[in-house]
Amino acid sequence: MANKGQRSSPGEVFFAFLRLGCISFGGPIAHLGYFRDAFVERRKWLTEAAYAEVIALAQSMPGPASSQVGFANGLLRAGWLAGLAAWTGFTLPSAVLMLAFAYGYGHAQGKVAAAALHGLQLVAVAVVAQAVLRMQRTLAPDLLRLALALLGAVIALFAAPTYATAAAIVAGALAGLALLRREGSATDDDPLPSSISQRAGVGATAVFGVLLASALLLSANRSIFPAVLASLYRTGALVFGGGQVVLPLLDAAIVQRGWLAQPSFLAGYGAAQALPGPLFSIAAYVGATVRPNAHPLLLGVCSLVALFSPGLLLMAAVLPFWSTVRRRTSIRSLLGGINASVVGVLAAALYRPLITTAVHGFTDAIIAVAALVLLAYFRLPPWIIVLGVTLASMLAALL
Repeated sequence: MANKGQRSSPGEVFFAFLRLGCISFGGPIAHLGYFRDAFVERRKWLTEAAYAEVIALAQSMPGPASSQVGFANGLLRAGWLAGLAAWTGFTLPSAVLMLAFAYGYGHAQGKVAAAALHGLQLVAVAVVAQAVLRMQRTLAPDLLRLALALLGAVIALFAAPTYATAAAIVAGALAGLALLRREGSATDDDPLPSSISQRAGVGATAVFGVLLASALLLSANRSIFPAVLASLYRTGALVFGGGQVVLPLLDAAIVQRGWLAQPSFLAGYGAAQALPGPLFSIAAYVGATVRPNAHPLLLGVCSLVALFSPGLLLMAAVLPFWSTVRRRTSIRSLLGGINASVVGVLAAALYRPLITTAVHGFTDAIIAVAALVLLAYFRLPPWIIVLGVTLASMLAALL
């Protein structure tokens, strides 16, 4: 149960999360550790049981898990304004840095600069390979779910790019319902209390649905501004499995439509690995660098909101009902199938576009494998990997 002590002001929540947004390196799992230390151990805004429930909820729906946990923390602590303050504070540092990188990337010239940017693409290869290994152990640990992951990979590789990822997720959901009926229902002796009424939850659901319907209608718009925002909102509504899964979805939504070159996209994705805060902040970079683009800063900020909004709305929609919904075996079976297929989708994205675009020869392969070993087995911080791989790529270019 959440701490029943004095409620915090939105300003207090904002500055608490702003500090975390400046220091939270290491990806979603590390972010959850930072949150636990700050809000369970030190500030005691949530109990251990309540915090575990919030994490379970975030991992059961589309969206960026760590940002959703932070948003829920603010909601439970002091209501809607505090929830938005938590998201804004945690996201702001990385969003500003990604916008700055978008500007710098457009001005990078010369052989050394090109090598540095190529190094960021190789970082993306290592990071996604590590994500595939970790997710397989937790989301597809047995033969049945490995088979669902393989099915997801095949669909993602051979279906038309515009709907391949969505088709893989739907197939995983249906297979999970049919084949994972042994997934047990959860018990909940200490239900998560919610400061949001069920009426507000229904309202958030309605807003999510209206925006999703609008996004489906506007994604084919000839004007790039509404089309990009619609594509990003639709992408944010499909990202099961954590921030790394946004790669194939953004590739299909933005790169395959010719709005952003593949090398530019992968460079931004690699740069995002070195920054604190949520990986979804890459949306600011994407919005600022798509072409044609008359208002890069405005589109960057709006793109950030568009990619995050579905996950935040879903958190607000489900939170009042979560203690009841999570007990249903059919829901858990469906989520198990989705999560397994997501492993396959990410493995497919590791091959194409990452490896096919970023690895140009034996030297690139050695650098990427070395980065993977340092990440997965020696557990070096991602920012060190980014720095080291970038320097190695520049050195290889000079030699």
